[in-house]
Amino acid sequence: MSKQSGYSPNFKRPAEIMRMRRKRARSEAGVFSSPGGQGSTGSPGQSGASPACVRPFSPGPLLNTQTRSGGGVKRRNPFANIENTFSPKKKKLLIYNDEEAVGQIEKGTEEEEVMKNRALPFSAMLTEVEQKEHQHISSKKSLTFSEDDSLFEEEEEDVKTPLLKSPQAIAPASIAPPTCTQYPTDWSLKTRVLFTSPLSLSWAEHPKAQEEAQGLSQHCRAQFSTLPHSIQDPRSSSELRCAFQQSLVYWQHPSLPWLSLFPRINAERSFTGKCTPWAQDAALQKSLMSEWSVSLSSLYSLLKTRLCPYFYLCSYQFTVLFRAAGLGDSGSITALISPTTRGLRESMKAEGIEFSLPLVDERRKQQGHQGAEEEQMEKVQERSELKEGDDCQAGAEGKSCRYDDDDDDDDDGSFSWLQEMGVQDKIKKPDSISIALRKEGHTVSLDHKPESVVCVEGAHTFTLINFLINCKSLVATAGSQAGLPPTILAPVSFRGAAMHALKARSVNVKSQVGSTYQNISSLEITGPILPSSLHAVTTLLRPAQKGNFSGTLYTHAPTAVMNTHANKQQSTGGSVDLCGCGLHPTSIQQLKQASSLGKTALTHINMNNYSYTWKN
Repeated sequence: MSKQSGYSPNFKRPAEIMRMRRKRARSEAGVFSSPGGQGSTGSPGQSGASPACVRPFSPGPLLNTQTRSGGGVKRRNPFANIENTFSPKKKKLLIYNDEEAVGQIEKGTEEEEVMKNRALPFSAMLTEVEQKEHQHISSKKSLTFSEDDSLFEEEEEDVKTPLLKSPQAIAPASIAPPTCTQYPTDWSLKTRVLFTSPLSLSWAEHPKAQEEAQGLSQHCRAQFSTLPHSIQDPRSSSELRCAFQQSLVYWQHPSLPWLSLFPRINAERSFTGKCTPWAQDAALQKSLMSEWSVSLSSLYSLLKTRLCPYFYLCSYQFTVLFRAAGLGDSGSITALISPTTRGLRESMKAEGIEFSLPLVDERRKQQGHQGAEEEQMEKVQERSELKEGDDCQAGAEGKSCRYDDDDDDDDDGSFSWLQEMGVQDKIKKPDSISIALRKEGHTVSLDHKPESVVCVEGAHTFTLINFLINCKSLVATAGSQAGLPPTILAPVSFRGAAMHALKARSVNVKSQVGSTYQNISSLEITGPILPSSLHAVTTLLRPAQKGNFSGTLYTHAPTAVMNTHANKQQSTGGSVDLCGCGLHPTSIQQLKQASSLGKTALTHINMNNYSYTWKN
């Protein structure tokens, strides 16, 4: 391209060209020829050929056939984009910064039309190399003017890194959510679970006699079927129905068919009016407790040898969860008790059982150095109150004084200095009971709260078993549960246990989605739902429902805090072998992980396209 008048190879901004164009329009009276003509004098540097010289990012077609009143050909504004050309409701303000003049052009005005008609194509001022570069860039980008400034904004489609893009125009990148194949470990007991799915769940109920027998046999022998990734017809899959019956089985002691022995906390209504022949028979109560002690000792032996993964002890006051070594990211046997009282904790201390308060210890760690200093000050204040009493006013002189710290345990010696001042009769010394209550007020405030959860580890769990067997307060002495031993729940069989199965019921309902109704199938499971049972059921629903289902979980409130992670002895990884504990390998792998739920429990789980989401 040869050099012509008005051409500048260092051209950067269109304002200069626009100014030159306005001057030339006023000085020349000639008319513009058509794009195919050879006598074009109004566009310096433009090859009189074809519209191929027009910038490829110029929006809209070129109006080559329309002529203005002055005889020229009306061209599209090369600096306009599709948005401000075809959106009449949106007005863009173009500001050209020039040393001599500042021209403001608003779309829809007469002045804008004149400027558009006289605008010089930007590509006409570029060399052939520059045209190729701009054509390559413009195939991926479009240039627009910002309303806030006069800089170009580059809108990219394929290029990830913007070059001259304003912060307002940068949109957050869409990131695909990660695929979660498992939900967090939940050690709480569930009383009810309601699953829903767009596909039918009727395959889960009314098993055949052979399928039910096969499922019970597989549970007792710890045999597990391998299911495909997706089952086309779940109702005709005998393996799926047998595995579902296997996942519903649990073991319980004692077993009284006319009584529902779970839950036991705040369950007086379920026992009221029922036949309880042991309530007034001491010999019968002794027999029940003797059989219960044998069952508990047998179950702990299975736990110690890793033939039982975990079990629950549910009394009318608290619940105890025993876990084998290797579960819950612990290298030793652990026991969690919730809720507890000060009296129970003092009794455990008297028996030599070492325990920790995980949530209290965690709160103290979070407080940091400041919390430690406050605790130290509280201890000093409690020790001072125990020895001396509260603050006092020193008689008629009106001087306030505080008792000095004295190592003498004799109360009379501590207050001997009051006699020297002659005000000993005006001061009432605190009695030992009020001092003790004031000292232990913070410990009593934890009673019956989630923060009162107690963790026992290692060999102290064996001492805890003996403590529970001999603890007189473990069994209610009055009320509807009087004389009834606590309920023991386990996923495997043990001595004196009875086999039970959770109740499952499938119902097809219609749910309103917008203005239409959609058929939704539901599956309700009731009973003491153990963590392994919940995981086994969800594992079966995954292939049967083709990776699309949701579940609402109803937690036994006192056991929600069982998800607290407070093990001092961390697991050494795969060194603990739990293959003989009677659970499915995938359930074992999940229960080995440390729970991330804290003192909360899962309330909803949802699987969409084989990926889990949950709420707690």
